[in-house]
Amino acid sequence: MQDRDLLRAMFDAAVAAADPLSGIRRHLPQPPAAGRTLVIGAGKGAAQMAAALESLWPTPLEGLIVTRYGYGYATRAIEVVEAAHPVPDAAGQRAAERIMDLVKNLQPEDLLIALICGGGSALLPAPPAGLTLADEIRLNEILLASGAPIAAMNVVRKHLSTIKGGRLAAATRARVVSLIVSDIPGDNPAFVASGPTVPDATTRRDALAIVEQYRLPLTPAMIAHLHCPAADAPDPADPAFSRHSHHVIASAGVSLEAAADIARRHGLAPHILSDAIEGEALDVALVHAALAREVAERGRPFARPAVLLSGGETTVTVRAEAGKGGRNSEFALALALAIDNQPISALVADTDGIDGVGDHAGAFADGTTARRLRGAGIEARSLLAAHNSYAAFEAIGDLFRPGPTGTNVNDFRAIIIRG
Repeated sequence: MQDRDLLRAMFDAAVAAADPLSGIRRHLPQPPAAGRTLVIGAGKGAAQMAAALESLWPTPLEGLIVTRYGYGYATRAIEVVEAAHPVPDAAGQRAAERIMDLVKNLQPEDLLIALICGGGSALLPAPPAGLTLADEIRLNEILLASGAPIAAMNVVRKHLSTIKGGRLAAATRARVVSLIVSDIPGDNPAFVASGPTVPDATTRRDALAIVEQYRLPLTPAMIAHLHCPAADAPDPADPAFSRHSHHVIASAGVSLEAAADIARRHGLAPHILSDAIEGEALDVALVHAALAREVAERGRPFARPAVLLSGGETTVTVRAEAGKGGRNSEFALALALAIDNQPISALVADTDGIDGVGDHAGAFADGTTARRLRGAGIEARSLLAAHNSYAAFEAIGDLFRPGPTGTNVNDFRAIIIRG
């Protein structure tokens, strides 16, 4: 098997390990004895999660989930609405309002099943009084360009919302069971999609500290709201959550183990560096490249041939007018420049199939990438500085386009070192 085919096989195994059907089957709740079952959800894989739940559920159910445009999936009883991601739109706001109305009408004997995965923060815009959808759009643009880790972003988001930070679960009298596909380093369920059904102990003061730390240029209205007690999310100790439960049904760690199994079957020793790596995509790429070169040139700290695997979520701090790309293709371009002429090949991609915006999940990179870019007349370092990695990989045909995968356990990185 050629290395590029092997990289794709490892990616496919990682995605398959995050298949929501098996995870939901393991954590399927008991149907209510007398009440209704309502299903709500949000995220880039929420439609596939809804279809999986329908295939397993033994009694009637109904519900509404919201997913990204183009990520819809056929369901029987659960309505699927599509909205914008990563920057929210009016369709997402209408869906959030409808979901809140649905859960408020439930009774104590009813069951609410929440299907939550990555992307839910943008897909459930619900600005508080005094703020508008335009404010929430601006907030997301600021956060996406800030370089802040996803957990920090979501602390700010949940204190500028009427649905995040456990507020959705607090709005109902029904028993709530949350089934979560984690795209968060460390798998804290309260941070996935900013925790609409899972509260955490962060406060508006924590949000203000993050605003200061990352110098986020929030509007005066946003800052004013964060100084008001109304911004505080529900306390996890609130009795409203006493009947609730949550389960992380898929995560990056499980997916990386599945990729490691594929590597072993093809005679390569896999080494999982971490499933929770964060930081600037460029900086993390250079560290991965240095480690890969050390293995290729000196056989340390791992013997050749080997595969380095890692997950988590890097960030990109946009300091000027940005081109087209995403954190994974930016990582891949920085890696490619640092492994020039080395016996190394890699795939860097988002497991949901989309790297930020666009039609790609990431890109392939190897020891010939930089040479091929030069041959095509591409100034790769200039494109990297302009956050325009898409143009570089498009020019040489190395963008990775698997399409929507139906799940999301964040970034996937596999680096094969032959030596």
